[in-house]
Amino acid sequence: MIPFRNRFHGHSSLKYVYKKGQSVRGQSMTIKYAPNSRRNQSRIAVVVSKKTLKSAVLRNRLRRRVYEQMRLKLPNFNKIYDIAIIVTSGDLINQSHFDMSEQIDKLLKQTGMQKNSYT
Repeated sequence: MIPFRNRFHGHSSLKYVYKKGQSVRGQSMTIKYAPNSRRNQSRIAVVVSKKTLKSAVLRNRLRRRVYEQMRLKLPNFNKIYDIAIIVTSGDLINQSHFDMSEQIDKLLKQTGMQKNSYT
């Protein structure tokens, strides 16, 4: 699980990312991000709408899976960002961890947030 210090606290931070941040859209999720020089560490929020998945159990499971993928990618960021991941499709719950990881990698590569890795 991602540490508490790397999560959003409150709606005003999320509102800032929605308003001022840039976005990249994939087939099952959208990543909105904004650089935040006032923080020491990047912060992440995962939003799964009730419209996307009706069951709270499935919403929470999907949220935990996305947080875990981002926890593994967090050390590779080149700056400090506030990131909101909006899940737009319930089909993501049935994808394997590998497929989800590839989709997140593809979106992060489009944003340019990750350090260049040549391996």
